[in-house]
Amino acid sequence: MEFDAIYASYEDGIDTTGQDEEKPRKRRGSRCLVLMTVCLGLICVLLLVFITMYITTTAERDLFKSYKNTVEEFNHTINSLQDKNTDLMTEKDQLKNNFSSLSQKKLELETRVKDLSVEKSQLQGSFNSMNQKKLELETRVASLSEELTKVFKEGYLCSLDGFFMSNKPMSWSESRQFCRDRGADLVIINTEEKQRCITSFKERVWIGLSDIENESNLKWVDNSTLKQGFWTEGEPNDEHGDEDCVEIWSSCSSSNLNNWNDLPCSEKRKGICEK
Repeated sequence: MEFDAIYASYEDGIDTTGQDEEKPRKRRGSRCLVLMTVCLGLICVLLLVFITMYITTTAERDLFKSYKNTVEEFNHTINSLQDKNTDLMTEKDQLKNNFSSLSQKKLELETRVKDLSVEKSQLQGSFNSMNQKKLELETRVASLSEELTKVFKEGYLCSLDGFFMSNKPMSWSESRQFCRDRGADLVIINTEEKQRCITSFKERVWIGLSDIENESNLKWVDNSTLKQGFWTEGEPNDEHGDEDCVEIWSSCSSSNLNNWNDLPCSEKRKGICEK
């Protein structure tokens, strides 16, 4: 309204003669122009406000979207880290179990090593003891060899290896045991060569023939049956029914090969041993 008053005063100072009819029309046109200008300004202001709000809203929306993406990435990262943490915890438990298992095995191995050390010491002691026994046996063997050399100083008989004679008269059973103690047995005469060799010794000796187990069934000490005999005439006669063992009865003046005689097994004779 103030603007209209100013405009009216301005018009009053101008000569308006002859234009009284146009004044109301001009005033109306001016007012319309002013209103249009004001409206245009308001529209510009509103448009500016709208543009500003649109830009702000778009920026906020983009910012929110970016924030949302960031949150999703952050959540994804958290989930991934949680999964890795779970895997690491599982691996930790496995390593812990493995460590416990290895510790147990270590203890078992240490115990086993101690046991083996004790066993080694025991075996070493046994080994030393056996070495000592070996030395004692070697000494004993040497002593027995010397003793046998003395016992069998007559040496091997004839030219056949493996024959030797006991050092003193004994019963048939004692003579056989004497031979067995030395890894031999009373001689088995199954060839004329053996008979001739032993006969040449010129002594009454036991041989490995008897019917102790079965009367009248003479067998050698290896349980073989007699096939060839070299009996003295009239022998074997089993005199008094107790002559169960056989000797060679050769004299210094006779070379007769038929010199076997049966007599009681308790008689004392030297024995001919054969290995």
